[in-house]
Amino acid sequence: MDKNHFYRVGSHTGAWDDLPTDPDQLDALINNARKHIEPWLSAVFQAEHLNLLLGSGFTTAVGYIAGVRATGMGKVSFGTTYDTAIDTHAQATATAMKRGAANIEDQFRSAFALLEGLGVIDKGAEKTLKRGIDTQMSSFLASLLKTETDIAVGKDLAAKNAAQGVLQSFLLSFASRAASRERLHIFTTNYDRLIEHGSDFAGLRIIDRFVGALNPVFRASRVEVDVHYNPPGIRGEPRFMEGVIRLTKLHGSLDWFFDKEERRIYRKGIPFGAPADHTDIPKEPVDTVMIYPNAAKDVETTQYPYAELFRDFAAAACRPNAVIVTYGYGFGDDHVNRVLLDMLTIPSTHLVVMAYSADDRLKAFVEKTRDAQVSLMIGSHFSDLGTLVANYLPKPALDYISGRMTELLKHRPGDPPSAPVPATGLV
Repeated sequence: MDKNHFYRVGSHTGAWDDLPTDPDQLDALINNARKHIEPWLSAVFQAEHLNLLLGSGFTTAVGYIAGVRATGMGKVSFGTTYDTAIDTHAQATATAMKRGAANIEDQFRSAFALLEGLGVIDKGAEKTLKRGIDTQMSSFLASLLKTETDIAVGKDLAAKNAAQGVLQSFLLSFASRAASRERLHIFTTNYDRLIEHGSDFAGLRIIDRFVGALNPVFRASRVEVDVHYNPPGIRGEPRFMEGVIRLTKLHGSLDWFFDKEERRIYRKGIPFGAPADHTDIPKEPVDTVMIYPNAAKDVETTQYPYAELFRDFAAAACRPNAVIVTYGYGFGDDHVNRVLLDMLTIPSTHLVVMAYSADDRLKAFVEKTRDAQVSLMIGSHFSDLGTLVANYLPKPALDYISGRMTELLKHRPGDPPSAPVPATGLV
């Protein structure tokens, strides 16, 4: 991983520092890498249990194609006398977790810890700090909504359409599994609704823990729900519907709200990219908005609803013949890394890492794994969604007709078919 661009899939590896500027040389390089990567990913995607873990880099990548910038994670000021102490604690915990420089998530986590303590010893100071956190969290929510708006609109029409097309193709590359196989399960640490937005465009049905049409409620008892249908003229043989995925947002979402009186979590119908002054966006989000920036401590991840969400993650990952593909995830969350490492103690599991660069956090994680169980695609070339979808991911379609045509031509006399069977990642 010392080169800028590196891949390791199965027994094949490749690495280079700079991409060729000559188009023909670049095409030759891509074709050579594709011969190894696409068939390998097609085989890996046929695993019995396929999971996709998306981090903030996913939103950044889609925003790049749309010609806009994603939400920044820079540090903020709460405007209190405790700011220095909060920053010191945030940096100390970030360093302990090998996250590098502290960001806004680390600050929120430290501020929440302090808020709990002030609630015990100093109610006045608690109110002051809460106002500061409310202000910064409202700004954070506004920036998330602006990112959604910018991606939905795009820099121009061409950029907007390109981003939508790549987003759909990326999701369908994973979701286009035979209905007889277990559903793709997407996990994300993001608070935005980009996955839901892309699923709407792609026509994918999402199954999560929320139940209801007008006011969906988070339920702990709706884990194994699925979507079936009865073919005409056939009784007692329900079939699984195609185009269905499962979604778990590990750190919550900007449209999840906690009702203090009923002690329930609801999902509100906030439009994708809604304005910051939308009526459903609270002015004091600390008490109601169910996003939990960087839940790093074990005690934090046991709180409702995060206990259920992480149990879903562990249950999906830590079982035989399971595969997790990560994209845009920076390996900076210990509670997520721990599940991934536990998964890799099972010999039949596999991890595919697609990342922009091999930083210290990724290197430290990979050092704890076995090479045979981890595939790597590192560098700006492989993390570019457009390049990834066009050249390396299995085709985002159930292309049975093309496959059958190719098989027929193989068994007929004359010239062999000019095009190979499309890699669909299906059986």
